[in-house]
Amino acid sequence: MGGVRGRRGPPPLVLALLVLLGGGPIGQTHCGCPGGCDCDPESALCRGGAGLPRGLPPRLATLSLVRRHIEVLGEGSFRDTPALQLLLITAGHLGTIGDGAFSGLVLLEYLFIEDNDVGSIAPTALRGLRGLLYLSLANNRLETLPKGLFQGLETLTQLDLRGNPFQCNCRLRWVVSWLGSVTIPTEPGRCHGPPQHQGTPLEQLQPRDFQCLSSELRPFQSLPFSSLAAEPFAMGGHPGLALAQPFNGACALLEWDQLAGRFRAPTIINGTAPVACHPLPLGGSLVLVMAQLSGGSSVWRRSGGPGSRFVRLQALGGGRLRRPHAVASARLGGHWYLGVADSSKGGTSTLFRWGGRGFYPHQALRPWHRDTHLEFLELGGSPALVLCSGTRRPLVYRWSGGAFAPHTDIPHVPDVYAAKHFRLRGHVFLCLTRFLGDAKVMRWEGSMFREVQQVPARGSMVFQPLAVGGQRYVLLGNDYAPSRVYRLGPGGHLEPIQELLAPSPRSFAPISVGHRHFLVVSSFKGATQIYRHVTIDLGA
Repeated sequence: MGGVRGRRGPPPLVLALLVLLGGGPIGQTHCGCPGGCDCDPESALCRGGAGLPRGLPPRLATLSLVRRHIEVLGEGSFRDTPALQLLLITAGHLGTIGDGAFSGLVLLEYLFIEDNDVGSIAPTALRGLRGLLYLSLANNRLETLPKGLFQGLETLTQLDLRGNPFQCNCRLRWVVSWLGSVTIPTEPGRCHGPPQHQGTPLEQLQPRDFQCLSSELRPFQSLPFSSLAAEPFAMGGHPGLALAQPFNGACALLEWDQLAGRFRAPTIINGTAPVACHPLPLGGSLVLVMAQLSGGSSVWRRSGGPGSRFVRLQALGGGRLRRPHAVASARLGGHWYLGVADSSKGGTSTLFRWGGRGFYPHQALRPWHRDTHLEFLELGGSPALVLCSGTRRPLVYRWSGGAFAPHTDIPHVPDVYAAKHFRLRGHVFLCLTRFLGDAKVMRWEGSMFREVQQVPARGSMVFQPLAVGGQRYVLLGNDYAPSRVYRLGPGGHLEPIQELLAPSPRSFAPISVGHRHFLVVSSFKGATQIYRHVTIDLGA
């Protein structure tokens, strides 16, 4: 390593080691030396005591502080000894190294802070050490290092970080990147946690080993109306979203206002009490199904491009639908089908088929069961349908011969309000909403659905999987507590990450505008809320 430049005799590092090993004096005590210290004009050894010694010879080149209790090294702690070339602090207690702790030590070449229980170090603690050759922070209690700690240490030739309980998480990713960019001899130590990295030497890690991107939903806009359902669509490259407004008696089409940088609802289709406004791109135009509690359900077609008016195409159901509750659609065998769940005591859930000029009855599903929801999906490579009721267990239908035939039910959940599915690694999962019981996640096992997780959900009427900004979530809406956002983890397991305060949500719908991603939350008892999806780099 060589000696300190401009000095004669043994290198200061050798002198310091002699002090530690032999414990003898490094010079003669004289009247300019503080109590508890042994000094000569260029070297000092201070054993025991508290705080930094005062009154040291100003021309000191070497200072050794052994077994001292120091709470904080703050700005300019060594301003009275600007000629230091070696500083050793060891075998004591040093709680915090603050910003600018070594400012003014432009000649310092060797800095050893070892075995001191150091718990934190400020980002600019090493600022101004432009001649530093050797740095040791070994055997302390450092779990992380602040980003940029080594900035400006261009002369550094050796670094020792051993013996610290480093938590190798996103806050330490920058150290791993920095270690990969330098060629100096380094003893970086090992990871103390988290479990997946425990015991791993820092030099064996790569920046890609850290999962540091975190996403969250942030309030963006509040719309001055309540809504019951929200369904996205895209037509001609223009994204939009249809909102059912039963209290206003209308379906509203939400669109992005490029000039204002906000969403607005310029298109309104008037009705009486719509519970679903289901958009479908059909035949090169946008078709919208308005399912209503009263006044009859109907199908509308947009006459032109975005912003053009809608014209009524047909009445839907012809008396078959008494109290429609949910609408879904799917393309089966080259044709579009529309399913409507009817919640009336004497109603019948019905499957309609698109005939080019409207939807016409194709199949009556089970009657008089007060159905609340239906979900199209694919099971084992063939179309299927899950029908939910507040009085019966959910029923699974399989597509056969151009119609749906009952296949099995879903056991142990007799009061499912709605079912929403997602696919993950070749498996099909169902999210089941139960207003009085726990929500459940089920997985298709080849012939039936089996439970894989349950989630506390008293007061919930929506349990919905979706993707926003390339991230997959499941959202649980709650009427009596904050709604919760779950990240979809490996194997379909849900991990809670965030709460939303939207009142009485009834549906969640993603919508993207360019590279910006949003979530619309329809609220039954308050203003409809829009959240923006943002990604945060925790290692930045």
